[in-house]
Amino acid sequence: MVQREAVLRLDDRWARVRAGAGPGDPAEHERLLDELIGALRTVADDPECTALLGLRLADRAALRFAAGDRASALATIEEGLRSSERAARHSPEFARWYARGLINHGVWLAWPLSDGDRLPRHPLGPAAGEGPSAMERAAGERARDLTRTAVEVWAGLDQREAVNRRGLAQAKVFLGDRLAELGATEEAVAWAVDAEADFRQLLLAGPAARGTEEAEEALDHIGRQLELRLRFLDFDALVGLRARGLLPERLLPRAVVAARIRSVEEAGIAARLRLGAEQVRTMLEVTPWLAVWRFDVRGPDGLWTVLPHPWHSAAEVRDRTAAEVAEELVRGFTASPGHPGDGAPWRMHLWWQEEGDPAGAAYRLLAGPDSAPGTPS
Repeated sequence: MVQREAVLRLDDRWARVRAGAGPGDPAEHERLLDELIGALRTVADDPECTALLGLRLADRAALRFAAGDRASALATIEEGLRSSERAARHSPEFARWYARGLINHGVWLAWPLSDGDRLPRHPLGPAAGEGPSAMERAAGERARDLTRTAVEVWAGLDQREAVNRRGLAQAKVFLGDRLAELGATEEAVAWAVDAEADFRQLLLAGPAARGTEEAEEALDHIGRQLELRLRFLDFDALVGLRARGLLPERLLPRAVVAARIRSVEEAGIAARLRLGAEQVRTMLEVTPWLAVWRFDVRGPDGLWTVLPHPWHSAAEVRDRTAAEVAEELVRGFTASPGHPGDGAPWRMHLWWQEEGDPAGAAYRLLAGPDSAPGTPS
């Protein structure tokens, strides 16, 4: 009992340091944390100390991440999760700590799969021109599985408590992010829409101010992610989401435009998305999309050179397919001084919204003496 109380006092000291109330010497912080972790290991039969050991190993991992020691940090957090899992069955609070640790570990594992804005580097999955390395993909799959476990842990807690409902909704957001990083865009959209509905219910329930702010921030994040992900869904996937009730009304104009970009006829869009013909016509007339294109010419050395404006540019268009925009650009290019002639290879890519992976182009064409005609991607 005395030993346990001494360990908890030491943890209180660390908690104050962690909150910024202790001395500012990083070496002293490391020493205190190492002492605390060692002390917590000596009372491994106590559920609270076991749960705290998981948290403090996560703190150590964060310090190692900050120092650039990723391998050691990941090994440390894995050890921490094992401790947190043992404690989770003893109380809902320890289960919440475990679930948050699972999500945090997923974020750290998946870090190389996202860019500086936390958007997927390889949203097309196996179709990407330059996908993740085998090691990065394995880490991403581990991150996805950990985050699924976090969703299950939150779902197993009493959903009458707002903290558990918020935790579950947030875990769904993170699961959508991990799936998007691996190219599972349709499933990522489904989880994001599910999480969005949960957060809207939390706002309607009138939670505390802190919960309201968190919910609003999460809804902003989800909105941005959904707009990104719709760009990488084919029409069948959009139809499937609509049939499952996972295509929010506010995103229907964007879905209609996405289908039209891919050369789906208006009648087909209306029928399969269960919309009126006039609705579809109006959405196409008022909802623009940004066409972004790039023409490259290959020189005698075999290297591709990007041509300057206007052959590397963008324009806002309405009610036009990617093929229509591309064909107009190609006609202009072939009649321009920038065209290299029949003997030199050239290519063009056309994207929706922003330049990116060639595999994500809405239209691509390779032209030259030995080339087959290009077709929409």
